[in-house]
Amino acid sequence: MELHDKSCTPCKRGERSLGPEEIAMFVPYVPQWQVSGGGLRLVRDFRFETYAQILTFVAAAGAMAEQEGHHPDICFGWCHATVALSTHELKGLHENDFIMAAKIDRLCPGLT
Repeated sequence: MELHDKSCTPCKRGERSLGPEEIAMFVPYVPQWQVSGGGLRLVRDFRFETYAQILTFVAAAGAMAEQEGHHPDICFGWCHATVALSTHELKGLHENDFIMAAKIDRLCPGLT
């Protein structure tokens, strides 16, 4: 099953964030995203031609986040939007972060 076909699941009590080896297993599925903060965040900067495209993207990403129950930090300005994912409850990355990254990538398949 592809990551974008999965759904985010609530974290379980006692669950831990992903370690470096586990993160490395997921990275190839979302190659345009960068692991940052020592493995605490997954970040991607999206570029657009118009502000209207950015607003449409942000609204779609927000709606998807609400549906999945996993909410990224989204910052946007003229011609770009930066999305950062992490699982705050675990203070690091979880499979849910990679699932959301894959789903967000599908919102704009032509962007590199």
